[in-house]
Amino acid sequence: MFTGIIEHLGKVESLARSADGARLKIDLADAKKIAHELSIGASIAVNGCCLTVIAHDAKSFAADLSLETLEKTSFSEVPAGRIVNLELPLSAGARLGGHFVQGHVDAVGRIERMAPEGENWWLGVRVPEHLRRYVAEKGSLAVDGISLTVARWLDGIAEFAIIPHTYAHTNLRQLTVGDAVNLECDILAKYVESLLKGSAHAVPERLTIKKLAEQGF
Repeated sequence: MFTGIIEHLGKVESLARSADGARLKIDLADAKKIAHELSIGASIAVNGCCLTVIAHDAKSFAADLSLETLEKTSFSEVPAGRIVNLELPLSAGARLGGHFVQGHVDAVGRIERMAPEGENWWLGVRVPEHLRRYVAEKGSLAVDGISLTVARWLDGIAEFAIIPHTYAHTNLRQLTVGDAVNLECDILAKYVESLLKGSAHAVPERLTIKKLAEQGF
């Protein structure tokens, strides 16, 4: 489990493909101080995707990517040298500064807009159609692992107001229009949808909007 608060950056050193997937190697670059926290089998979020460390040293770490991961994430389009967001798992008792992020990427979105506004920036991301039902204004959406609040939501494009700190301390400063980004929708929206659909095996009485309204929701 993660929070979407990016504290470290790395760089893609290599992506070696195989018949079964790929091996991603990340240069810790400006994040060498977290090297001592990595261990074989440990989890780390790279651009919002929870990966398992299979090798590491003081300067880098490696993780294996399945074909499913390559299909559902932007890693196949990320070139060597590209900055990536890194986040270690949430520890017990830590403050939850963003929102609950599982590290399970739902799909790839595309940058539609990256425009300065004074010292801030407007980021626009086109969301794939099958994920749009989970997006709402003022709701949360993880973009390359960054916990962001949807400021505007229109015609399938989610827009976010990016403050200078976020722009300077994440990979956003390197992204341009057309670039692919990993998207993870709010887990709460997914569970609400599942409850509303109902299940003959788990929920004998179907939960509906009417029933929620009767209960004061």
